[in-house]
Amino acid sequence: MDFIRTLFEGSQAYWAGGVSHSIFILALVITLGLLLGRIKVKNVSLGLTWVLIVGIVFGYFNLNLNVELLHFLREFGLVLFVYALGLQVGPGFFASFKKGGLQLNMLVLITIFISIFTAVGIYYTTGTPITALAGILSGAVTNTPGLGAAQQAYFSLKGVESPDIATGYALAYPMGVIGVILAFIILRYVLRIKPGEEEKQAETGEGQPELLAVRSITLEVTNERIDNISVAEVKHIIGRHFMISRIVDHANTAHNAIVNGQTRLRLHDKLLLVVAPQDIDAVTALIGQPAEMDWSQFEKELISRRIIVTRPELQGKTLVSLNINGNFQATVTRVNRNGVDLVAHPHLRLQLGDRLTVVGSELALSKVDKVLGNQMKRLNYPNLIPIFLGIALGCLLATLPIPLPGFPTPIRLGLAGGPFIIAILMGYFGPRYHLVTYNTISANMMLREMGINIFLACVGLGAGQNFFHTLINEQGLQWIGYGAILTMLPVLIGGIIGRFAFHINYYTLIGVLSGGNTNPPALAYANDRTSSDTPSVGYATVYPFAMLLRIISIQILMMIFLS
Repeated sequence: MDFIRTLFEGSQAYWAGGVSHSIFILALVITLGLLLGRIKVKNVSLGLTWVLIVGIVFGYFNLNLNVELLHFLREFGLVLFVYALGLQVGPGFFASFKKGGLQLNMLVLITIFISIFTAVGIYYTTGTPITALAGILSGAVTNTPGLGAAQQAYFSLKGVESPDIATGYALAYPMGVIGVILAFIILRYVLRIKPGEEEKQAETGEGQPELLAVRSITLEVTNERIDNISVAEVKHIIGRHFMISRIVDHANTAHNAIVNGQTRLRLHDKLLLVVAPQDIDAVTALIGQPAEMDWSQFEKELISRRIIVTRPELQGKTLVSLNINGNFQATVTRVNRNGVDLVAHPHLRLQLGDRLTVVGSELALSKVDKVLGNQMKRLNYPNLIPIFLGIALGCLLATLPIPLPGFPTPIRLGLAGGPFIIAILMGYFGPRYHLVTYNTISANMMLREMGINIFLACVGLGAGQNFFHTLINEQGLQWIGYGAILTMLPVLIGGIIGRFAFHINYYTLIGVLSGGNTNPPALAYANDRTSSDTPSVGYATVYPFAMLLRIISIQILMMIFLS
């Protein structure tokens, strides 16, 4: 039985207790944590927090890894996680600051400042160490990269680890999940929300960002002012993005046809349009009135098919440059990107993996197939060069000193910030410079989940000795209380501001507040409250900015109080 004991405790004959011992402990912690993470109470789970908790238990009983190895694996896991996350959110990062997205990100900025000021207030009134508060703040908003950023900042300033950071995070995290949901329930009553009215507004796009998934509507042309006017002229008049995918001529209702910019509209023509919810009223007012039409009766003439962009040379090209309508007599009506449908306006830049909804004849669609690629096998092969190049550049950026006015020492983005920013830039600018950064959702998810699980397991193993000592003392309960305050107070204040100052729909609002707290369980709760996609869109709009701000703000907080 000695070999089993060696697996758990390691062997003095080998560095770090032996490779088998190190891998065994790490894998066992992650496995047990993931199994426990499946436990749900009223559809709410602590998820990956269990990996951290199991790591703490193993660390307490000294079933651990060598200190140097633990440090390396923790930072490597963090880099994998934040880089994969940055690649995912990068393509939509800068777009999230346009129009309605700017307003939502302003609300997130306000809530983050409230949480920072609240943490500073707790520091001055209670004397709680800033290291503990940094961990509590990260746990209160379920922000794991923030935890990594705080640890990086402390290590760069002091040259040693602080177990208080991980302990504070672990104590605050459970309430970080539950507290946001409680705050949403309180907001519902404080704001006197009427679910039926909010649901209706969510479906029509009132009080929403500009990034809602598009809708299909049927309209009849009844406005005499646009009789015999081309589609291109109508789009110029209204100034909104929409696509007319099919038209039934008023004089020949037995057939339908595809539409291009030169197609002229006639009174009583019936149109199938793809339009964003917030533009439905404006488009309807100009064109005419809603109509009933069974478009399935025309499927023998025109069919609709989703075609995937898989040819690398199309990365960054605009739809208008492909001239699909002119070359093949087919119409691209919408583009599905990362699960969100977008209006296929002419200047939309394509990315690998985009799913285009194309309307046309069977022959036309077969030709479009060849142009776009539509071969999943190409997408299944991972693009590894941008990943490793980006990680290398991210590590370089992480170590660069950035001087800030009023600070005695320059700030460094660290391994939580550097790779994340590089990944965002590569994800956003890659298509414009024909750099293929695409990887399948499953590949990105695998990289991200591997990284976060390794990171949390190592954080738990490193904090095990200190955690239970803090928990059983009065100090532990105080830290849990501080975490509850840091979770709920910013959400409640932010919710009131968002409703009364920005007039945001309730379902969008709770999605935005979930994104501001980088809290997937809170988003799951928000999605369960409505049949619309508004919480998810609000979450996706603010999540990248919130993540970046959480990473940077926690480091600045540490710099101010530890320099």
